[in-house]
Amino acid sequence: MNTWWILAIAIIAEVIATSALKVSEGFTRLIPSLVVVVGYSIAFYGLALTLKTIPVGVAYAIWSGMGIVLVTLIGWFLFDQKLDPAAIIGMVLIIAGVVVMNVFSASSSH
Repeated sequence: MNTWWILAIAIIAEVIATSALKVSEGFTRLIPSLVVVVGYSIAFYGLALTLKTIPVGVAYAIWSGMGIVLVTLIGWFLFDQKLDPAAIIGMVLIIAGVVVMNVFSASSSH
């Protein structure tokens, strides 16, 4: 499987796990708590696999940037958390940074 797809799966697993962390209510609910453990296990395994070919700084920048944006959007849509203009601008800048790294950086081994 393509390394970039593995990274995407790892990011999605991390976002699901983080969202379940909120729903687990401090690990007091069994099913969401299991989703957290399984999700983070998949996420870190996938991230570890990607580090065989993608430089750690690039992989982690993409992982954390996309994770921040996706978790924030889930918080907005599912948990009714509010976003102010500064938060939206910040997320746009994060996405722009990820795009710049992937499109223009020689460090991200395509």
